[in-house]
Amino acid sequence: MRLIILRDYDSASRWAAGYIADRINGLTPAGDSVPEAGSSGKKPFVLGLPTGSSPLGVYRELIALRQAGKVSFARVITFNMDEYVGIDEDQPQSYHRFMWDNFLSHIDIDRKSVHILNGMAEDLVEECRAYEEAVTACGGIDLFFGGMGADGHIAFNEPGSSLRSRTRVKTLTMDTRIANARFFGGIPDRVPSMALTVGVGTVMDAREVLILVSGYSKARALRAAVEGGVNHMWTISCLQMHPRAIIVCDQAATDELKVGTVRYFRDIEGLREPMGS
Repeated sequence: MRLIILRDYDSASRWAAGYIADRINGLTPAGDSVPEAGSSGKKPFVLGLPTGSSPLGVYRELIALRQAGKVSFARVITFNMDEYVGIDEDQPQSYHRFMWDNFLSHIDIDRKSVHILNGMAEDLVEECRAYEEAVTACGGIDLFFGGMGADGHIAFNEPGSSLRSRTRVKTLTMDTRIANARFFGGIPDRVPSMALTVGVGTVMDAREVLILVSGYSKARALRAAVEGGVNHMWTISCLQMHPRAIIVCDQAATDELKVGTVRYFRDIEGLREPMGS
């Protein structure tokens, strides 16, 4: 696991966006197994995407890179992590609407290349099965970008989720509904009690995983992810078993890490590339 520690949220967002753009453009190191994309004759780049407040800075940076002509999404296929059950895609709280409002409508991606789970599907189990099949049909996900909850969850894989789970219907905890109530007028009971989500196993199958973490509220979960053992109560800890996992964080999120841990990751990253700001 790589841990990239930067000054603040904006710095972390710029780093993550630049990394994603480089991968799309095929600027991988010599000998890297990640498939190239973004140019004629190359396979499409398959990108996993999150919703929520954490990725907004990265999306703004990627939009700016696209507008500057530094990256194109014309040969990118996307798969989103999750969607609420029972919310139409046109509703303001839907993750369909979130993605198109905040990112997809601002880049040059083909609408047919966008995959988002349908929380209004007649057969939710079949919807999840077909989603996994669609990922496989595309050759698998090249890079899964995501955020992390304060309890260490990724997507809607809350504490106690199987580390081998696949895309499925998931009942949401009250803690999650309270955290997401800000999008529903501050009333937790208005937040759907169920969602469709990719599984931990789905994320782990990606060739690379990039997680953005920021703020003091995430410090305890980051400590569990980096210094704790692999544990289904902190699903983010699964990244310890991934061959190409990166956590990009701001200094505030490292508040509960040991001084030696922070020094170690700063030292090894300093050998690879400038830390930047």
